[in-house]
Amino acid sequence: MKKLFCILSLFQLLTCGVLAQQKTIPYGNNPAAGRYYDVRGIKMYVEVYGQGKPLLLTHGNGGSIAAFSKTIPYFAKKYKVIAVDSRAHGKTVDTKDSLSFEMMADDFSALLDKMHIDSAYVIGWSDGGINALVMAMRHPKQVIKLASTGANLTPDSTALQPAVWKDFVKQYNEDKDKPRNTAKQKNDWKIFTLDYFQPNIPFSALKAIKCPSLIICGDHDLIPIDHTTKIYQAIDRAYLWVVPNSGHATLIEHADDFNKLVDEFFQKPYHKF
Repeated sequence: MKKLFCILSLFQLLTCGVLAQQKTIPYGNNPAAGRYYDVRGIKMYVEVYGQGKPLLLTHGNGGSIAAFSKTIPYFAKKYKVIAVDSRAHGKTVDTKDSLSFEMMADDFSALLDKMHIDSAYVIGWSDGGINALVMAMRHPKQVIKLASTGANLTPDSTALQPAVWKDFVKQYNEDKDKPRNTAKQKNDWKIFTLDYFQPNIPFSALKAIKCPSLIICGDHDLIPIDHTTKIYQAIDRAYLWVVPNSGHATLIEHADDFNKLVDEFFQKPYHKF
């Protein structure tokens, strides 16, 4: 799978850059804050920072808790930050063949139950942004407010930039028949095909989201602004933020603005314009 990480390795590369700047606390590999929870047949790795209202962080495809190394320090000052390695990512091992956004959203719901947390704020990036939306659809009572950045609802050239989708298709066709003998090869293919075949969410289904939602993308995102705008328009109580001079990694490229604006959204009552 020579090109498997051409697109999805964005998350690992960005994570490495963040870790280089955050050497004091090894987010994603911090025994002082981390532990495993038995969740729906897997051992889910979780790190908890700070005290206050619960805030769940869900990362992108191929990523881990480390993706939030610029997010956790800010929010841990006033929230109980629950940073999670999603199923089949980071330290959360899943040897099963199947993987879906619905499975992951149900994992997060079950995790909150395990932690005896009734509801939480949610920040999700990319696949984690999709997870935030799906969780709010499937488990509405558990999501107080959500901020979703870089999410898409379909796996095609309307929801991803056409050149990006073209690369996905080419990569899939080149790699689909290659042998995958090791656990890592199998897992890498599983998380790649997650984004190749999923999600498949009609815009109309977002009507099920009842919590206030902040829908975000960069003005140079992998996700077209038009697609993000349609997500925003489909949710009854939503704001839209297109981050200027930003690619897909809004929460890293513009961390200070991202943290401040999302925090203000969480703190203030929702007002429809």
